[in-house]
Amino acid sequence: MIQEALAEIARGTAEIIDTERIEKLLRGYFEEGKIYQVKVGFDPTAADLHLGHTVLLQKLATLQRYGAHVQLLIGDFTAMIGDPTGKSETRKRLDRHTVLEHAKSYQEQVFKILDITKTEVVFNSKWLEALGVDGLVGLTTLFSVARMLERDDFDKRYKAGQNISISEFLYPLLQGYDSVELKSDMEIGGTDQKFNLLMGRHLQRAYGVGKEQAILMMPILEGLDGVQKMSKSLGNFVGITEPANTIYAKILSISDELMWRYYELLSKRSLDEIAHLQKSVSDGSFHPKTAKENLALEIVTRFYNEESAKIAKEEFDNVFKANQLPSDIKEYEIETDCWICKALVDAELELSTSQARRDIQQGAVRIDQVKISDDQMKLCDGEYTLQVGKRKFAKVKVR
Repeated sequence: MIQEALAEIARGTAEIIDTERIEKLLRGYFEEGKIYQVKVGFDPTAADLHLGHTVLLQKLATLQRYGAHVQLLIGDFTAMIGDPTGKSETRKRLDRHTVLEHAKSYQEQVFKILDITKTEVVFNSKWLEALGVDGLVGLTTLFSVARMLERDDFDKRYKAGQNISISEFLYPLLQGYDSVELKSDMEIGGTDQKFNLLMGRHLQRAYGVGKEQAILMMPILEGLDGVQKMSKSLGNFVGITEPANTIYAKILSISDELMWRYYELLSKRSLDEIAHLQKSVSDGSFHPKTAKENLALEIVTRFYNEESAKIAKEEFDNVFKANQLPSDIKEYEIETDCWICKALVDAELELSTSQARRDIQQGAVRIDQVKISDDQMKLCDGEYTLQVGKRKFAKVKVR
């Protein structure tokens, strides 16, 4: 049983530090019913979560099945500093009101995956505000500037002569101090968080907590393009609060190769099931599109329900197989003689007129299901259905 649990916990991980401790925690649970504490931190710098965030959440759900009590840490204090990980410049500070609004949204979303009865939501402002100047100075004595500059992103910025604020040096110290206060047995995070996660072990030792947390790192999920990490700013994301139809269509748009990555990190199917499915696709006995549809159905069901997933599939099939229009197209009103590129931006189908022009030139834009090539055309009075690519639609009334 313990080895089976270890295999599921290790599934899809990029790196585990202190496997022996994890095995000891599992043994305590299976043999004595002991619960252990697993920490995960989220800085609520945006309002919504995407599938990239759920890689961590699903691993936590797995741990909950094997005795973990999840410490869901909302970094309401550290979010106002901003995590410098992977940043080439100092991040702007967020105000507390914005952070708390985002935190509220996070809490509403995470319990679509986590067991609320086995989760404790904690805010690090509770102890970090109480730390005071004396405590903060004491904390800074436990780590050197030289060690801090060993961190890859700091090292690159320092050598390039780019600004690094003192507050950014404080961030990993404060994240590590969270583990001291929570007395975490394990912490989970992305591979980009390794420096910060190790800081938790270092500070637990320095403060004499009596334990050093094990570390479990998950890979960063690639976005829909299969190249860069999933990010709202890059537009390659699948938001878990997006409409069911949108989630389904976005999953269907990924490459066959990327599909297996998503299966491993996002599906609840066992590794054996996935391996069997992959073999069936490879030998031609199972169509890859059907495998992708099954994945999309599973993900939509998780964040909505089975009926919504079924409707999303029917809608997709109607639009893309029968060349019909979606049933829930947003409507917009724009002024007469509007330039088509501006109309596409006003209808929220394009981010800029320059991108709209490029899409028209590449044959990706349709009006009333007819492809257009004139990027200078103007829309006169009437009603039109605008389409960009396969998934973006809008109805516009020109007055």
